[in-house]
Amino acid sequence: MTPNGNDSTIHEGRFLTYRETEAGWEYVTRTNAKGCVAILAVTDDKRVILVEQFRPPVGRRVIELPAGLAGDIPLQEDEPLLTAAKRELKEETGYVGKNWTMLSEGVSSAGMTDEFVTMFYATGLTKMTDGGGVGNEEIRVHYVHQSDVTKWCRDRQSEGLMVDFKIFAALHLSKSLTQSTESRLWY
Repeated sequence: MTPNGNDSTIHEGRFLTYRETEAGWEYVTRTNAKGCVAILAVTDDKRVILVEQFRPPVGRRVIELPAGLAGDIPLQEDEPLLTAAKRELKEETGYVGKNWTMLSEGVSSAGMTDEFVTMFYATGLTKMTDGGGVGNEEIRVHYVHQSDVTKWCRDRQSEGLMVDFKIFAALHLSKSLTQSTESRLWY
């Protein structure tokens, strides 16, 4: 989203710009990306691929969907969202997907940022590399049967980890893709 032309910049960092509206509402916007993607990747044996990594803003490790930014690589600022999703899935988990569907898009925290997240559903997965992220991300990959995700995530929370709620949103949205949509009329 493009900020209102009347909004003023309070501070501009390497990755985020801190802005204020005429009415005094403060928010942040990304300076180095055009969007954010998250991927619900499900193996042929119905295992959801989740990632775990340390997130400095919350000071803990967080269980998440594989995710990342689109357009954040120099000379690739116009990177399509699907291309970014495919790149992020491979970087973080080592998998490539044969089948891709856009599940939904929406704001990540409408009161704090103008960032949009586009969620994709990937199936037909093939392991190509070790994954683990790039640079110093140190991403751990987890495989959780889709019927066990809620309990598994609660167990991780009881161990002190945080869980990103987008996992549950993506699972809910994917159900509409995998359930029969045939209507039956009884009359």
